[in-house]
Amino acid sequence: MTAPSPYSYADIADLATIAPIAIHGRIHKTAVLKPEQAAGLKAGRARLYVEADVISLIRGSGPLAARVNYLVDLPLDAKGKPPKLKKKQPVLIFARPVAGSAPGTSNTGSIRLVAPDAQLPWDAATEATLRAILTEAVKPGAPPAITGIANGFHVPGTLPGEGETQLFLDTKTGEPVSLTILTAADGSRRWAAAFGEIVDGSAAVPPRDTLAWYRLACGLPRTLPLAKLAGTAPEDRKKAAADYAVVLGALGECTRTRAPLTGS
Repeated sequence: MTAPSPYSYADIADLATIAPIAIHGRIHKTAVLKPEQAAGLKAGRARLYVEADVISLIRGSGPLAARVNYLVDLPLDAKGKPPKLKKKQPVLIFARPVAGSAPGTSNTGSIRLVAPDAQLPWDAATEATLRAILTEAVKPGAPPAITGIANGFHVPGTLPGEGETQLFLDTKTGEPVSLTILTAADGSRRWAAAFGEIVDGSAAVPPRDTLAWYRLACGLPRTLPLAKLAGTAPEDRKKAAADYAVVLGALGECTRTRAPLTGS
């Protein structure tokens, strides 16, 4: 039985969704940079120059050298010493090309990590999650990154207690995403997310640890900005906020063990 990944779905999705290059590599050699060579290095970390052999290119276009080099910032060990990466240690590398480099034309190709620490120890479960995320991400109509609430409204239903809230979201790509929350007369609620032009109140709720779940759980603001509900009566704004809280509760926490990345 494969051991579970030490990283959460969001940890991996943060890196996978912004990295144009994802590599399963094997450490060839490393060297620790001197402090004066490591501008901007955070306290408690060391900056390493790494050369790694490419086992497989999980994501990327165009030629890539069989051995790549890059800089990575990693935590110091318990003794305050730079970590030691063993030769042939397997890693996952999330990177982008370096401007002006020509991968594939020599024995090494320079790349730049998408975050200072965007090198993870490889394990089968983490790679499997990474591949699943990338498979979803390249499908037509893949859920885009959510950047906020654009606008919305709440309208009462025909029976006492009934109501409907619709919220339209801002996305990084400009593609439409909306939330619909329906309240029945008995106070029960059901909601759906629509990724596309059609607002479909019967659409399925995104299962946890899918790209749609990640976009919502990790991209939605923690409270509904009521100013976005222009033209909605104050009492109906409160109902919309309660409906929104139901959505957040159903999605659950966007659990991370790493700091979130900007642009993910």
